[in-house]
This record gives sequence, structure tokens and C-alpha cells, in this order.
Amino acid sequence: MTSVVQMTREAGVALIRVDNPPVNALGHAVRVGLLQAFMAAERDGQVELIMLYCAGKTFIAGADIREFGQPAQAPILQELTLAIENGSKPSLAVLHGSVLGGGLEVALGCHYRIAHRATRLGLPETRLGLLPGGGGSQRLPRLVGVQSALDMIIGGEPIEATRALELGLVDALFDDEPLVAGLAHARHLLAERVGVRRVGQMTIPTTSAEASALIAARRSEIGRTQADSFSAPRCLAAIEAAIHMPLIEGLQRERALFLECMASPQRAALIEDFFARRQTAKSGRR
Repeated sequence: MTSVVQMTREAGVALIRVDNPPVNALGHAVRVGLLQAFMAAERDGQVELIMLYCAGKTFIAGADIREFGQPAQAPILQELTLAIENGSKPSLAVLHGSVLGGGLEVALGCHYRIAHRATRLGLPETRLGLLPGGGGSQRLPRLVGVQSALDMIIGGEPIEATRALELGLVDALFDDEPLVAGLAHARHLLAERVGVRRVGQMTIPTTSAEASALIAARRSEIGRTQADSFSAPRCLAAIEAAIHMPLIEGLQRERALFLECMASPQRAALIEDFFARRQTAKSGRR
């Protein structure tokens, strides 16, 4: 583990806690710590279920944007989410605050998800000239269907927890403190003797004909309303890969499209604008 990720055990539940203030950004140290913690829980014969939660005001609120444009350091997010999903012990993500980008992708790697009623969940990468590069474009359509995945990934607008529950993105809502609510739900899952439930192995709940029609309609809409967007058509291509390819091939396609976006001048300009706006906001609070 790393200083920002710690693991403890309560009875048969491994408690993996991320504490990387202010927003638990998914930087290299967090990715390393998460991978080490999940692997340690897998090796522990007394662990029956793995629970992931975060300290502070929010679950993982996204990638560490300071790493954008830098050489990738292992484990990359795709590798982390695949390792979590492939675990042999059930895993539960306890969500609160803003569950965005890589944070939602980590949650999708877990087998079960619950969320505080005030949580907001989303994949807003297209607003930074990117696409979900940690498996989100492949897992989200399998879980919520093609229409909702198109809306969330290409639109980029987060959804409320109640909507996430309706879509099946989360399994339950809670009002308590995340650790308390998470342990209660973990005990419930253990009592039910649940097994692993891998999103990447699910069948997309959208017929082939309907999926094709949705893709065609969204491609036409992008041509009309987002003709200058570099990332939007690539988001569409990634979702299309989820429809037609098994997970591993789809992840390879997602990675290639992500790297195209990362190399785009448009992405660089949008990131620069993001930092400029954040600095202006900080100056205004002084």
C-alpha cells in the first residue's frame, strides 16, 4: 500500500480506504496503492469481501489532471480496473460526493456499488477533449444500455444518485456515513452469499438493431452540433467497440482512441483552459 491507500480488516471484510485530499484524485500513488491493497485482500484467506471507500467529502472525483500529457506510469487505469474486476472475491464500492471520470471507472470495476443519496456520478472526459480511458466506455454500456451510455459519455453531464439507481448503475442508496453504510451493506452481501458480478462480462441490455440505430442517430447529431469536437466521435467509436467486441478487444480499442485524444491539440487547449479557470477561481476566493 501507499500513504494515500490503507487496508484494514473487520471480520471477513477488507476495508480499503483512499485518503488523498482534497478530492481523492486518482494519481499514480493512489493507483499503486489500490492495486496493492486489492491484491493483498485477494491473498488474505480470512477476507470474504472487499469494500472500497474514501475519506473526506468525496469518493474518487477523477484523475489527477496534473499527470495529463506526462508519460503513463503503471498501473494505468485500465490495468487497475481490470485487476479489480477480475478478483475472485466480491468487491463493493461505497460512493459519496462526486464520483467522476476515473472514480466512476474504478467503481465500475467493483462488483457491487452503493451511493449516498446526494452523490453525483459521471464521465465528463469529453469536456476536456478526452474519452473515458479506464474501461468506462466498455463497461457503462454493458450496465446501463447504449442510450444512457451515449448520454453520459458524449454529453458529459453527471447524473444524480436516484437516476443512477433507476439505471442500475448503483444497487442501493444510503443516508448514513459511508463507512457505516458500507459495512452494513457488506454484511448484507455476505449474508446473501453473493458471488462476483463482473460488469465486463455482462451482455449489453440493448438489441443489436436498436444499438445500431442509436449509434447512427448520435453520429448524425455530433456532425450537426459538435462538428469541431475531436473527442466526441472517438467516444462514439469506443462505445461502438463495446457493442461489437468482447471486453479485452474493446479495451484495446478504447486505449488507442484515448491516446489519439491525449495527443490532440484540442485536448491540450481544453486542459490549459481548465487550469486557467481553476486558478481564477482560487484567486477570487482569496
